[in-house]
Amino acid sequence: MDILALLQHLNPVLAKTTIRQMSLIIYALLAMTGRVTMLGISRWTDKGGSYRTVQRFFQTTIPWVKVFWSFFHTHLEQSETVYVLAGDECVMTKSGKQTHGLDRFFSSLYGKPVPGIALFALSLIDTQARRSYPVMAEQVVRTEEEKAAAKEKKQRRQTQKKKGEAKRKPGRPKGSKNRNKADVCLTPELLRIQEMIKQFLLLVGQALPLAYIALDGHFGNNNALQMVLQCGLHLVSKLRYDSALYFAYEGPDKRRKYGDKIDYANIPAKYLKETTTEDDIRTDIYQVAALHKEFAQPLNVIIIVKTNIKTGAWAHVILFSSDLDLAWEKVIDYYRLRFQIEFNFRDAKQYWGLEDFMNVKETPVTNAINLSLFMVNVSQLLLRYLRHKDSNVNVLDLKALYRGHKYVVETIKLLPEKPDPILLSTIFERISGLGRIHNPLPSLNSP
Repeated sequence: MDILALLQHLNPVLAKTTIRQMSLIIYALLAMTGRVTMLGISRWTDKGGSYRTVQRFFQTTIPWVKVFWSFFHTHLEQSETVYVLAGDECVMTKSGKQTHGLDRFFSSLYGKPVPGIALFALSLIDTQARRSYPVMAEQVVRTEEEKAAAKEKKQRRQTQKKKGEAKRKPGRPKGSKNRNKADVCLTPELLRIQEMIKQFLLLVGQALPLAYIALDGHFGNNNALQMVLQCGLHLVSKLRYDSALYFAYEGPDKRRKYGDKIDYANIPAKYLKETTTEDDIRTDIYQVAALHKEFAQPLNVIIIVKTNIKTGAWAHVILFSSDLDLAWEKVIDYYRLRFQIEFNFRDAKQYWGLEDFMNVKETPVTNAINLSLFMVNVSQLLLRYLRHKDSNVNVLDLKALYRGHKYVVETIKLLPEKPDPILLSTIFERISGLGRIHNPLPSLNSP
């Protein structure tokens, strides 16, 4: 449980002073209550962790991607486990006007654009343990060109909606030419994400084989697919429910590519893979190698249809992968596991200060974002040790343990003599249990 010992593998990456500062800050984060700010952290650090020391740490330029990977590779990686890369964006609300990258971003929690900052994170998902470990995070800073393009696109949509779009004549427009759908012009957002993926894959090299990346429905389009394929990975994502998909044409006309359009209410039985019924809800799962006129290649499509047996009402979800050989169970499982990254964001906001920090300049903001996500991995490692004795231990129990440990250490410093080891062990066990949610935790070693 020695935090400084856990960070010794970072010696090739960070200076010894930075490692020492980080260990003091991590210990404070594990024990503290209240908002996670630089001032709040300094109040809970041990000797050598003054407010000025905390400031120096946040002003230090840290290669976080190397820190994340080194910590994961040393402590968290499990052999003979398949890992899937996942990515998602997270929005943090911020007030004021000085924070680096401050803008208006759409927040799914509020259901509307809110003033704040955003980050895009990559994580490695353990498909066996079903846990996500953040490995890279970058703040989303939109350029003036991006803002102008988004504003123009919004105005164009509003104008078309007011005037009413004129129906285009049926058939192919005169003078149009065939284009290579694989040759796409990536948006600044996709270029930013592609650079992150390439940087991480270059760092990992052959140490961890990665074949798939799971992204949400925002990336269920041809541009995102081509971006992922250019990185040497396969995409697992979701299509719109009303996507126009076609069976491949199998007739004698060699010039024809698209067959019949897929009717989601009447999919041929030969594509049915599994049917289950629970609480009068029947779930049918279909797998089809389908074509989409906006995509450059065939897609491995999984269609999940849920039907209410009593009322006949039904709805469907369309998942897809660029790997035509990937089994339908894994497509569903990988996309389902993508949601684990949301739990990383939840823990980082609730426990480790992702929503609390008050830094405004670029370097401190970057360090605050990455430190909160790095603490997610640190807490996962510490909980792994504790769960050998109690599988129900959670982050609140972990923080109660460290807070109780700090209270006991500070109290013992005031005593003229150190208590008997047996009594001291009892004190540690009793105090560390205050505020716990589950059963008593195994106590830390006394000082």
